[in-house]
Amino acid sequence: MKILVCVKRVIDYNVRVQINRDGDGVITDGVKMSMNPFDEIAVEEALRLKEAGTASEIIALTIGDAAADQQLRTALAMGADRSVRIDTDSAPAPLTAARAILAIAEKEDAQIVLLGKQAIDDDRNQTGQMLAALWNRPQATFASEVAIADGKATVTREVDAGLETIEVDLPAVITTDLRLNEPRYVKLPDIMKAKRKPLEVVPVADLGLADAPTATVTEFVAPPKREAGKKVDDIAALVDALKERGVV
Repeated sequence: MKILVCVKRVIDYNVRVQINRDGDGVITDGVKMSMNPFDEIAVEEALRLKEAGTASEIIALTIGDAAADQQLRTALAMGADRSVRIDTDSAPAPLTAARAILAIAEKEDAQIVLLGKQAIDDDRNQTGQMLAALWNRPQATFASEVAIADGKATVTREVDAGLETIEVDLPAVITTDLRLNEPRYVKLPDIMKAKRKPLEVVPVADLGLADAPTATVTEFVAPPKREAGKKVDDIAALVDALKERGVV
């Protein structure tokens, strides 16, 4: 069984994101970039499935320019067997990304496509669902527990009402939530070994996809600054302050 696990290059979650002067993007020059945390969890889950004897090969996939090779090397250092980068200079919209992932999934005959439930740069939470629809295969989103047996995946999902357990036939798309696992620490010897693992580059044009966004971002705006808090001496003062603001 092959597992295709998708990773995305994003600004590190510890970095404070700043908008550039023109207001048409965020500052990335000199900024630390990392693998999307939800995708890192997806890589870890793929590795655990392989270690349990469920999977035979793990293929890491990303979409982007040569800079994204760094995130693929991280996935390889964690334990992925090989990697593929769909080469493009532009950030694809979720639908374009889903079509690109589908092309590789069909080429590799993957039984499971694992990816984070969302990327922390745009928080769209769309690619996994679109991929399942295009592939005409089941999806199990927001996974906090995954078990594979007899050609089926039993997935515990985090939903608004609590937890939901579903069973889907393979091949399937599974998106990962934060509580699924804790990714392993990458050691220096593993980083060195990763440099010798295969990294295939596929031009986006070779997939027959229109490398154009389906939506255009016109402006970036920083969140409004929060007002300073107000201290009160007792409950009565708190109630009066809430009434002044029209809360109660």
